[in-house]
Amino acid sequence: MTTRMVQVAEAVWAGFAANDWALRHGEPTGADRCAGSALPPWRAREHLASRALLRLLLTAAPLPACRRAAADDLAAEPGGRPYLRDHPWIGVSLSHAGDHVAAAVAFGRRVGVDIEVAIDPSAGMLRRCCDETAVSQLEGWPRDTRATEFTAMWSAMEACVKATGEGFAGAPWRVKVRPRQRSGRWDSGRCGEVRWVTLCAGRPAVSCAFMVGGRR
Repeated sequence: MTTRMVQVAEAVWAGFAANDWALRHGEPTGADRCAGSALPPWRAREHLASRALLRLLLTAAPLPACRRAAADDLAAEPGGRPYLRDHPWIGVSLSHAGDHVAAAVAFGRRVGVDIEVAIDPSAGMLRRCCDETAVSQLEGWPRDTRATEFTAMWSAMEACVKATGEGFAGAPWRVKVRPRQRSGRWDSGRCGEVRWVTLCAGRPAVSCAFMVGGRR
């Protein structure tokens, strides 16, 4: 997968990279390293890589406030959603899968990013996440094609519920994504409207979502 750092929308940026690349080019803070020290080695590596990428993304964002926040300590809400302790109005999101990580930053709004390795969905998972038309289309494709496409769809669903702050408890299958759809909107109900974009539909797949309007 090619490393990318992109502007997703106005004041919304996302990046994804291999762990090795993130650790070579980004710089985790001392607090990041301390938090990772208690984790198993494989988990510590992805922990540090995702935070290195986030620090790099904050530094690269063309807003002085984001650059000033690049060394902020990360904290977590009760549900697990991360935030910058001294700049809580800057939305941030982290994700990791296998040897790759993703991060997103949004000024003044909530944001979610998700990276996924290939998922070979069961028949039950397809029916939970997709309508009949999408299920029929996916089941008509070769297994590898179906797995690659469903992975991209699932990353968009996950990114949306991360943007609302609900995470998996928000039931990502409520977000209806069509096969080969690469952007869209989702009315989450009480949390408001979410927009999403799939940045990479390969293996792994990466999607970014953000809340429309309002402060973080």
